[in-house]
Amino acid sequence: MRKIDKKPEPSQLRAWKRRNPQGTYRGLSHVERQAIRHACVGEQFHLCAYCCQAITGDSADTSIEHLEAQRLAPHRSLDYGNMVGSCNTENQCNRAHGAQPLPLTPLMAACETELLFRLTGLVEGLTERARETIKVLNLGDTEASNQDLVERRRYLTRFLLFSHGLDPRVELGEDEETLRHTLDRLNTPRDGKLEAFAPVAANIIRRLLSGA
Repeated sequence: MRKIDKKPEPSQLRAWKRRNPQGTYRGLSHVERQAIRHACVGEQFHLCAYCCQAITGDSADTSIEHLEAQRLAPHRSLDYGNMVGSCNTENQCNRAHGAQPLPLTPLMAACETELLFRLTGLVEGLTERARETIKVLNLGDTEASNQDLVERRRYLTRFLLFSHGLDPRVELGEDEETLRHTLDRLNTPRDGKLEAFAPVAANIIRRLLSGA
C-alpha cells in the first residue's frame, strides 16, 4: 500500500448530495460514480489503493471501494473520505474485502511501514492489524493464498527495479546514494501516474536503507 492523501469530494458528488439530502450511495447515477472513480484514481496516481497494480479509473478495471463497508457504516456510504479506487481483480482487494472490518487502511501512514514486501513477491505483516488486513484483502502472504498476485508482483517489481538501474539478482547491493536516488524516482509521479507496483519497490528499498 501507499498512503493516500484524500482531496475534497468531486463537485458532482457534492451537488448530488445537496439535491438529495436523504440519499444513499445506491441512488448515485453513472455520472457521480464515474466522477468519484476518476477523483480517487487521480489522488492514487492510477494505482489500486490496496495491491498497487495499475488502474485506469474506468468501471472495467476500477471499483469504488468503501474502506468502512457500507453494511457496517451505512452513514458513511456517501462520505468521500471513506472511498478509494480498487482494482476489480477476482478474489482480492475490493472483491475480497466485502463487509469485513479493515484494521489497516491506505489512509494511515502506517500502511507503508507495517507491510513488508520481498523480492519473492510475498508480503508480510509486521503487526497483528497488518496481518489481518493482508488476509482480508488477500494480498499474498503465501503463494497458495494468491499465486497470481505474488507472481505478478515478483515479476513486475523486479522488472521495475531493473529498469531503474538496480539489479535484483544481487539483492540490490548498490550504494546508499544510488538507492536513495532510485527511491526518489519511484515516488515521483509522471503525468499524474506512478508505475505499477512502484510502492512495493519503494518499500523494498526503504527496508534496505534502514538496515532491516
